[in-house]
Amino acid sequence: MAEQIDSLQRLVAQLSKLPGIGRKSAQRLAYFLLAQPKEEAEALAQAILQARQSVRRCSVCGNYTDEERCAICRDERRDRRLLCVVRDPRDVAAMERTRDYNGLYHVLHGVISPMEGVGPEDIAIKELLGRLDGVEEVILATNPDIEGEATAAYIARLLKPFGLRVSRIAHGMPVGSDLEYTDEITLSRAMRGRTSL
Repeated sequence: MAEQIDSLQRLVAQLSKLPGIGRKSAQRLAYFLLAQPKEEAEALAQAILQARQSVRRCSVCGNYTDEERCAICRDERRDRRLLCVVRDPRDVAAMERTRDYNGLYHVLHGVISPMEGVGPEDIAIKELLGRLDGVEEVILATNPDIEGEATAAYIARLLKPFGLRVSRIAHGMPVGSDLEYTDEITLSRAMRGRTSL
């Protein structure tokens, strides 16, 4: 049996904590990092530490920023009547890549998940309710899974007394997919959300 090197094993253990990285992938990454020049490893470590120290939540929407308010909240050209509610900052980045939305965001930093012990008080719902002044429509853009749907339904009920338009992003068939490989729930939603041509 090969000799175990403690520092290598610690590196593999830390890398395997990253999302989507299993033990074998973590081991490949660890060996790759060890083969790099020392300066490259130091630059990576420094970038991680610097990002961890300087990146914080926007004081308005909860998106990641290195200033008090994120660039989106500071942008006066954004439509302040529209507020898109998302699970986390990755979803803001995904929405921005489409270039189809010009409103503001509210990042919940999670979804309601009783199985994981996450309730409404554990995510930024109270902050959402505190920033509805001037908003005409709230777009609920949580993932179309059980937790995302439960969170959207909960928020929609809370917003009903405010008299705002509350909408939900459409769900259905992804472009390029095959009907035979699509699950029943997705197909059902695609049928309910069909549009006229």
